Amino acid sequence: MILEMKVPSPGESITEVEIAEWLVEDGDYVEKDQAIAEVDSDKATLELPAEESGIITLKAEVGDAVAVGEVVCLIDTSAAKPEGGDAAPKKEEKKEEAPKAEAPKKEEPKQETYATGTASPAAKKILNEKGIAANEIKGSGRDGRITKEDALNAKPSMGTPSGGSRGETRSKLSMLRRKVAERLVSVKNETAMLTTFNEVDMTPIFDLRKQYKEEFKSKHGVGLGFMSFFTLACVRALKMYPAVNSMIDGKEMISYDFCDVSIAVSGPKGLMVPVIRNAENLTFRGVESEVKRLAIRAREGEITVDEMTGGTFTITNGGVFGSMLSTPIINPPQSAILGMHNIVERPIVRDGGIAIAPIMYVALSYDHRIIDGKESVGFLVAVKEALENPAELLMDNNVKKALEL
Repeated sequence: MILEMKVPSPGESITEVEIAEWLVEDGDYVEKDQAIAEVDSDKATLELPAEESGIITLKAEVGDAVAVGEVVCLIDTSAAKPEGGDAAPKKEEKKEEAPKAEAPKKEEPKQETYATGTASPAAKKILNEKGIAANEIKGSGRDGRITKEDALNAKPSMGTPSGGSRGETRSKLSMLRRKVAERLVSVKNETAMLTTFNEVDMTPIFDLRKQYKEEFKSKHGVGLGFMSFFTLACVRALKMYPAVNSMIDGKEMISYDFCDVSIAVSGPKGLMVPVIRNAENLTFRGVESEVKRLAIRAREGEITVDEMTGGTFTITNGGVFGSMLSTPIINPPQSAILGMHNIVERPIVRDGGIAIAPIMYVALSYDHRIIDGKESVGFLVAVKEALENPAELLMDNNVKKALEL
């Protein structure tokens, strides 16, 4: 029996996928539920499992865009499993023939020009120092000989290759990357995006992590990172400024009483933005555990479309790559995104004197159509206040209880 394998729907609103890689070859024997291909949608990379066991015949090539419901391969379920292994017998390799001896080629007489051997030694030295090929210069001496004066007056031709590599490569953008590009351009064109900045003295968080991170990791199995502090600081600020936790739908504004915080994660296929659901109900341990789980799934290509859908606010951390400052782009249809950056020791004024402190610049990009300047600035100030006084504003003055120690 020949089974037609069709592209299943990876999620709502996805109409086609792209074959990113076949994990089997045409004619291989495949087992039921074996991963046979990786497919890119506009939201994630997913594995395609074999629906039955049998000999497979591929009907699409790598890079092909295939509509949901279209046949991508055939599986002959009546075919017997090859003896001695799971894989289909390898195709016979062609015997390599000994290379035929080629008849000696007749040497063509070299065509000499005034550029080879017709420049004086002094002229050659000057041309080499200038990086100019002799064949680019027309000599004024006898029989076209290049003189020292010719070399001194010679100027390199603008745009002339200087001997370095000038190759180029072309590669097709994945469907995910193309969709990301479209979404980013649409955000710039369709929103009134502005960015406001502030700086955060990270000393209190550094002190808490230094004191409790080993005990926290020993008890909970995850590190006490910066993301839990930032996520919970944003949850607090989102409750204070609900417009930042809203989005536009046509002529209406939708506001949410929950905080689904998207976190930007760099994966093998590009930027992934999985969602921490109901972050307002999570503790420091809960946030850190969820961040770790989602990051691992994203980096291993196991993240699903559902796990990246429905966020109400996004946090992105360019600091892990060394970014000092940036203007993050809103993750549509959301209305705001917080950008974290690297932490650098900088001089600040503290208690009337100069002190050295670990400082992070933070940026909030927002849609000015529904978020006013007062709300955006107030939101970022609230985040700053919580990060600079986490024991009181995020831990209710009971650090051990908040960290579940």
